[in-house]
Amino acid sequence: MTTHTALITGGTGGLGTAFARALHDSGYTVLVTHLPQENPQAWLAQQAAEGYTFKAYPVDVSDFDSAQALAQTVQADGYVVDVLVNNAGITRDASFKKMTKQAWDEVMGVNLDSMFNMTKAFIEGMLAKKWGRIINIASISGIAGNFGQANYASTKAGITGFTKTLALEFASKGITVNSISPGFFRTNMTAAIPADVMNNVLLPKIPVGRLGEPEELAGLVAFMASEKAGFLTGANVNMNGGQYML
Repeated sequence: MTTHTALITGGTGGLGTAFARALHDSGYTVLVTHLPQENPQAWLAQQAAEGYTFKAYPVDVSDFDSAQALAQTVQADGYVVDVLVNNAGITRDASFKKMTKQAWDEVMGVNLDSMFNMTKAFIEGMLAKKWGRIINIASISGIAGNFGQANYASTKAGITGFTKTLALEFASKGITVNSISPGFFRTNMTAAIPADVMNNVLLPKIPVGRLGEPEELAGLVAFMASEKAGFLTGANVNMNGGQYML
């Protein structure tokens, strides 16, 4: 049984929930974050009813001071985070001609600034322990681009550069840093895609012919967080059903 503690940003969302459950099943103590204006009690109760015990913390991942305050609270509660899953992300899609500065800034803050803010907040604990796992959730859009997502794709491409640089800096410290670039998975976001678009536009582009299941992505996260993944660092793993191959 592992003694590691994992923190997942955006942990109450669709993919975040799958990640939290997979790490819980692997024996980790799991902490999740949520937006300050959200109340996670219903989510926590549902998870507990199904055998999953998590602790939830509010944080604005786009704000450096909020991330620092979170780290202090987590430490005061007696936790040392040595697995950090930077999963929080938003979209504000529009063609570049129509994209506003606000839409650009909001996506940059939540998707990319958060990588610096959250990692900075918890890296010292990993360095002191001489063991750590940082897993950053990127996207197929950061590799292939996507119409209407200049902001989102830019942040996700930035995540892979951030990941590789930190992997080099911390490789000798017992800390691995990897990223995952998911394709399209079955979440509330994809559930909102009209059926005709899903069946006639999206699915034909995915060679396996279906959306990914959150549990499949969570299995990869759990492996990256494990002791067995100690020789895996600086990698960006594409998981997209063959939609885009490098």
